[in-house]
Amino acid sequence: MTDLTPITALGAAKPAEVSHGSLTLTERPDIGLASLALRKGVTCPEGLPAAGEATDRVFWIGPGQWMIEGPGQADSDFAAQVKGDFPGCSVTEQTDGFSVVEVHSHDGAAAIEALLAKLVNIDPVALAPGCAHRTALHHMTVFVIRRADDQIAIIGMRGYAGALWHAVDLAARRLES
Repeated sequence: MTDLTPITALGAAKPAEVSHGSLTLTERPDIGLASLALRKGVTCPEGLPAAGEATDRVFWIGPGQWMIEGPGQADSDFAAQVKGDFPGCSVTEQTDGFSVVEVHSHDGAAAIEALLAKLVNIDPVALAPGCAHRTALHHMTVFVIRRADDQIAIIGMRGYAGALWHAVDLAARRLES
């Protein structure tokens, strides 16, 4: 049998991480993802965020649809865990379909908002902590989640992981200079 070595979406053995000024970009291949959709006649479970909102590792993606994140769960059957938490709902494994880039600012909200202004057509101030939006970033569709004043996550299709990383990295480098 061939020895297989797992790699990240960016093609390396270890997640990418780079700092530019006060911003640190981190590839997060450890995050498990599962989509959750309501079935006809099923009541919405309590605690799920409303349109444009995110809670701790759950964000709204469309009417009756959410994405659930599981840090450290990428190598597990994360969808089965989510299915157990939401009986009667449709749950689909999404981990291998997406790439997650988290950006943290060591200087607070200003650097995150400046980065967002360069990357996406969303008012950075309106994207307050606890908000999540689907938007375009360059030629890609992404989810942007404001985890905290000083932290965002950008989730894009795995096939575009290199382009996503390049776009965020380039914008962060330009802010540094």
